[in-house]
Amino acid sequence: MAIDTVPPLIAAQLNYLLSHSPLPIKVEQMWSGSKNHGLLDRFTLVIPFCLDYIRWDVIYNALYPLAAPDIIFGPEDESFRPYYAAGEEGDLKSPKNSMSDWNCKDPTRLLSLILELRELYMTYQRKRVGEVEDERLKFELSTIVSREGIEMYMSSGIEKTEEVKFALPLLGVDINKMVTGCPWRQKQKIFLQVIFPVGRKYMSTPSAPRLKLVASPELKALFSIEDFRLPSWLDGMCMAEYLPILEGLLQSQIVDAVSSIDVRRKFIVALAPLFGRPVEADPVFCRKAAFLTSSGVFTFLVHFSLPLQFPKQQPGLMLQSSQHFNPSGAPVKSPVITEFPWSPRWESSEMAERFFDYLVEECLNFKKYCNESLLQQR
Repeated sequence: MAIDTVPPLIAAQLNYLLSHSPLPIKVEQMWSGSKNHGLLDRFTLVIPFCLDYIRWDVIYNALYPLAAPDIIFGPEDESFRPYYAAGEEGDLKSPKNSMSDWNCKDPTRLLSLILELRELYMTYQRKRVGEVEDERLKFELSTIVSREGIEMYMSSGIEKTEEVKFALPLLGVDINKMVTGCPWRQKQKIFLQVIFPVGRKYMSTPSAPRLKLVASPELKALFSIEDFRLPSWLDGMCMAEYLPILEGLLQSQIVDAVSSIDVRRKFIVALAPLFGRPVEADPVFCRKAAFLTSSGVFTFLVHFSLPLQFPKQQPGLMLQSSQHFNPSGAPVKSPVITEFPWSPRWESSEMAERFFDYLVEECLNFKKYCNESLLQQR
């Protein structure tokens, strides 16, 4: 984004939005509203909503930067008129809102406007979903309407199948507080996306909705959403019955994931008496550790990478020379080693001893590998 070609007042508001938004809003494209001056005064914002994204065009006028921008919503949202009362398009709902109370010199105003419009859009979509003539959806909505933080979206169009999408926040526990020394700035969240097709006729045994778990990206350091198996949606089940089952399983597996941090930490601690103090280690999740060691005059690094399912899954092992370098200046490394003695039933001390005994022999092979790689470069 060539921010230096954006008028200063507009740039200040856009920069503030991108750096201070509680949601990961992005700019998809920028363009100029005039062929003459070439100033970038229009852009598309990609805004997270209902575990998907909505795209709104923000239209400033570089020749009149004091004026509030226009916001153009998506083609499916022609009926979304956030600041007008229903049936009274000439009368503003509220005498004061982020648009009518605009101040171009306040860099916070664009962010306030977008967040305010998103809240109004949430209300608009909830109203649309409530008006759908589908008995099953009406029932499902009545069973979960009291849950906090729900977002919903009605998808429709000439070439689209009508469907209703729900984004349901799961678990009432603060995952951040479960992790000692937690580095996450944002509260980690897990959502269930539920998509129902809109049916005009009552069905005695309606089909299961489409289900998908979505989590904050940082959570993968602790827990793998991709490896979690969703419980089956039984015939006749509704969301109010399904959610407690799902949350119980999630809660149990996250507790196990937190416990596994200590298991990985004990293994890294057990390596220290044999390999020395690690030169590098992950102190929070204990997923990685590196040790500097030697065999005679040959010094090298031993890198351990520990999977989330450790010790059920064995660690990865990689060796790195501190004396051999390729033509680009990078140190020579071994491929990831997976063939070594291993049993998840061993105690941490025995795992460490087995690794040490294995590397006494393997480091000689690695030294030979390094020397051969240097000969090939000549």
